[in-house]
Amino acid sequence: MLSAARTEELSQLRRMRAVSLLEGTTLLLLVGVAVPLKHLAGYPVATRLVGPVHGIAFVLYVWMLIQTVSMGGWSRGETARMALAAFIPFGAFLNERALARRQSALAASN
Repeated sequence: MLSAARTEELSQLRRMRAVSLLEGTTLLLLVGVAVPLKHLAGYPVATRLVGPVHGIAFVLYVWMLIQTVSMGGWSRGETARMALAAFIPFGAFLNERALARRQSALAASN
């Protein structure tokens, strides 16, 4: 049986993975769809719609990162990697995979 602390950590990792995917997806939509539509097709409303959605997703990601890291057990390198992943297209997806590995290892170590 899992302890309450381990159950909470697993739950936090699940939430962090979901928010990582959300942030990464909105970044790709902004950079890969909305910005080209604005600059190449003259459709600036795309960035006015996607920009704030990505901004909210980014703030949520940072908040979740603070919560996740504050639970303890994260090295400075891991924390820096997760922070930098939010600024690099596809970085959030690589981060999600690293979080999934950590979640699996934690679940298996009961």
